[in-house]
Amino acid sequence: MNDASDIRTFESHDGSLAYRDTGSGQPLVLLHAGFMDHTLWDDQIPALARHHRVIAPDARGHGWSSNASGPFRQADDVAALLRHLAVGPAVLVGVSMGANIAVDTALEHPGLVRALVLSGGGTPGPGAPWIEELRAAQFGALGAGDIGGWLDTFARSAAGPHRTPDAVHPDVVRRLREMAGRTIAKHTAAEPDFNVPVTDTRTRAKEISVPVLALNGALDAPDLIGMAEHVAHAVADGRVTAVENTGHFPNMEEPDAFNRTLEEFLHTL
Repeated sequence: MNDASDIRTFESHDGSLAYRDTGSGQPLVLLHAGFMDHTLWDDQIPALARHHRVIAPDARGHGWSSNASGPFRQADDVAALLRHLAVGPAVLVGVSMGANIAVDTALEHPGLVRALVLSGGGTPGPGAPWIEELRAAQFGALGAGDIGGWLDTFARSAAGPHRTPDAVHPDVVRRLREMAGRTIAKHTAAEPDFNVPVTDTRTRAKEISVPVLALNGALDAPDLIGMAEHVAHAVADGRVTAVENTGHFPNMEEPDAFNRTLEEFLHTL
C-alpha cells in the first residue's frame, strides 16, 4: 500500500506536500496522527475508495512531505491541497493530531468542510495526566538519544492507559514504529518548530456548523476521548460512539468495525 509510486505531490508555498488520491465520489480526507503518515490509513483507503474519493495527505514534516522552513498552519496546508485539487466541501476524518487538524480546518476554512469524524483528538482539553506522562517518556527518550525507546512509546500510545503495550497486535506496533521512524529521520533535535497552532479551538468548537462524529477507541485515554466528544457535544448535529477493544488507533486495531461505523455515518450526510 505504501508504494512510493502511489504518492503524488504538489508544490505549496514552502516545499512539496505528498498525498494519495484514489477512488471517486464524495471526497474524504484522511488525516493521520503525529509522527505518522498516510499509511496509517492502509486499512481504510481501499475499502473507502470503492464508494468515495479518498485523499490521504502526509502532514508537513511527516512521511513524504517536505519539512517546514518557516511558520505554517496544518489547517492551511489541508485547505491548500483541497483547493489545488478543486475539491470540496470534503468530509475530514482525523485520528489524534489529525483530529485536531480537522477541527482547525473546519474553523478556519469552513467552506471546504462537509463533516468531521474525530478519533482521539479534536481540541485541547484541561488536564491530561496520561498524555503528559507519555509525552515525558517520549521527550526523555529523545533527549537521551534513545530512538528505540522513543519508538517503543508508540505501543504505549496505541494501548492506552487501560492495557499494557503487549495487548496491541504486533503488526500494528510494527507499522507505528515504521511510520514514526520515517518521520523522525527527517528531523534534527536542534531544528525549530515552525508549526503555528490555531488558538482557542475548544471555545470556538460551537462555531462548527457541520455534522460531527466522535469515533473513539473505547480503551483510549479518557482525556483524548473527551477531546473528540467535546466537539460533538458543542455542535447541533453531533454523534458519539466507540470501537470496542481498541485504544488510540481504532482504525488500525479493528479496521472492519471502524470502516463500517464510518460508512454508516457517511450514508447519513
